Amino acid sequence: MGAYLNPGNEGFRTITNDIYVDKTGLIDYVNSTIDTPRKLTCFSRPRRFGKSFAAKMLCAYYDKSCDSRALFEGLEISEKESFEKGLNRYNVLYLDITRFISRAKNKGTDIVLDLQTAVIEELREVFPARVREGETFLADALFDICEETGEKFIIIIDEWDALFREAKNDEALQKKYIQLLRGLFKAGPITDRTIAAAYMTGILPIKKYGTESALTDFLEFTMTNPAKLARYIGFTQEEVIRLCAENDMDFEQMSAWYDGYTFSRIGHVYSPNSVMKAVVNEEFANYWTSSETYESLKNYISMNYDGLKDAVVAMLGGKRIRVKVRTFQNDVSSFKSKDDVLTLLIHLGYLGYDAQNEEAFIPNQEVADAFADAVTGDKWEDVGELIQDSENLLEATLRGDSDAVAAALEKAHSLNSSVLRYNNEASLSSAIMIAFYTARRFYKIVPESPEGKGFADLAFLPGKGTDKPALIIELKYDKNADTAIRQIHENRYDGDLKKYYGNLLLVGINYDKDAKGKNAKTHTCIIEKV
Repeated sequence: MGAYLNPGNEGFRTITNDIYVDKTGLIDYVNSTIDTPRKLTCFSRPRRFGKSFAAKMLCAYYDKSCDSRALFEGLEISEKESFEKGLNRYNVLYLDITRFISRAKNKGTDIVLDLQTAVIEELREVFPARVREGETFLADALFDICEETGEKFIIIIDEWDALFREAKNDEALQKKYIQLLRGLFKAGPITDRTIAAAYMTGILPIKKYGTESALTDFLEFTMTNPAKLARYIGFTQEEVIRLCAENDMDFEQMSAWYDGYTFSRIGHVYSPNSVMKAVVNEEFANYWTSSETYESLKNYISMNYDGLKDAVVAMLGGKRIRVKVRTFQNDVSSFKSKDDVLTLLIHLGYLGYDAQNEEAFIPNQEVADAFADAVTGDKWEDVGELIQDSENLLEATLRGDSDAVAAALEKAHSLNSSVLRYNNEASLSSAIMIAFYTARRFYKIVPESPEGKGFADLAFLPGKGTDKPALIIELKYDKNADTAIRQIHENRYDGDLKKYYGNLLLVGINYDKDAKGKNAKTHTCIIEKV
């Protein structure tokens, strides 16, 4: 077993020694690609979404230097017809690009040269008669080995895009790296006779130059189009329900914290790292984003592209935003529009994406907290102040202080007037959702009627373990708060709300855009306890 050639199965064994969610069905897919035109796979997804776990799993399955049968017995792949097809039958070349970046930095060397030199040295130790002295090109070294042994390689590359993130301004180095990958994977005699299959994983899709992919022969699966591999991006809802049942965790709270990514083929997908840490720690908290700095998110959302700040504010207010993902160049520097920035945030996991409607959105409480922490500083002072004031607004609502609620919403709309059009319905709705930001920690917030005059109608349903009352908020436009309360009585006393009778607050709010006079109030509020 080596560092790069045939790394063994200990990495996957360690993973299965802990609480493990079976994702070995991915092996069945890779098996189906071996020695076919589909044999090159690139599967990108965010940090903490199990990329390295999958890479170690594939190494353990294919590596001919070890016996992994017992590791996979009883798992999904063992029930598949393809189980025997690749089990410990190949020489595996495993490349963790972040490791080579660190190594090159320490040595002060060119990462692309250092990578090839290190791997070729190890290949020469194992195949001394087959790797020529002075060989510097990895593709040629692999070709010579395969010509002599008649055995093809499985190549697995983890964090394949790390160089594009770490050396984002070094275009010459990026192109040299792409040339290395093209040498390995460009369709032709060398690739055909050397590689049985390849699997690359990272955060970003393959870099584009103009409209063309830099590696045209790879079949890609991404956060915007995961296709048949969607169930391997994270944990499915069925898997999370099972974990909650087995570990006595509340599924509704788990869903509020870590759900939100959705794909048409499988529905809901959860952040796996966060779910596992919540299970192990027996506590719901911000695990995924707490492992990252907020500086990068803050830098991206503060970029001066027309409409970007409006879009972020609207999403903080619970809205979905149309986004064109096709112009993104798949790097962290070639931005030309707000759509490019939003697309990057989708790939980083900071936004969910509805491919059918081409809409981006903030997926869950954990990620919403990351945005809340990021909206500080000069460009975001107004929105940050709204979020900071949200705790006081919730407290005023719960104690029935209608004047304080009206004053707080007045301030919320005023602060947002510099971001969005003041009298725009989406602006007012978003302002209310941001103003009640703190409530998300205690409530499931359900839009009651997104269309028509009552555009900000909301039901706040208390989560498990809280004694806070349920809330119904009705916002009227150029009418009065009494009308809002009356409409709630007429339309909202049925369904799931019945169980909250005796612990239910009705909140009617009116916004009068034409209020005049020194003592005129643009916002009025009535709070009634049921």
